[in-house]
Amino acid sequence: MKRKAILFSAPSGSGKTTIIKQLMRYFDCFEFSISATSRQPRTGERDGIDYYFLSPDTFDARVKNDEFLEWEEVYANTRYGTLKSEIDRICGNGKVIVFDVDVNGGLNIKRFFGDDALAIFVMPPSIEVLEQRLRGRGTESEESIMKRLGRSAKELEESTKFDVTIVNDDLTRAVDETREKIEQFLTR
Repeated sequence: MKRKAILFSAPSGSGKTTIIKQLMRYFDCFEFSISATSRQPRTGERDGIDYYFLSPDTFDARVKNDEFLEWEEVYANTRYGTLKSEIDRICGNGKVIVFDVDVNGGLNIKRFFGDDALAIFVMPPSIEVLEQRLRGRGTESEESIMKRLGRSAKELEESTKFDVTIVNDDLTRAVDETREKIEQFLTR
């Protein structure tokens, strides 16, 4: 079976994780790629389920050992990446890999998979809505929100490099539109 990948990227608060969760229930051929991170777990997050939580030293050692397909220091001393072993695990299960990654990670994964990946950028309706969503989470400090918003402006400029852009101004419509694009990709 030829391996295929669906990757989602977006600024924090755009709703990509919510869209992915709904699509995971629809497509039984999907398996989610769990990212690795050097940050501490948030309340309720579990190692090996939400992320592979690695100490900064362990993360760096695995980078040195060339164990990542891609990785990035997204914020100071906070790294995220995709382990090659995770891709091998999912391909071994014969599933379509689903990635939820930052914009640079998404572009790197797209380069790796080429036409075997569908790169989807989830666009927020506006920066103001994005800020409301980030504040509404109640999980971020003011400093963190400001960093995320600053990064978001740069990430929005990269949207044209993705195969598909989905504006998430209405969740049901965004999910339906994304599902349609994925079905077209999987059947070609």
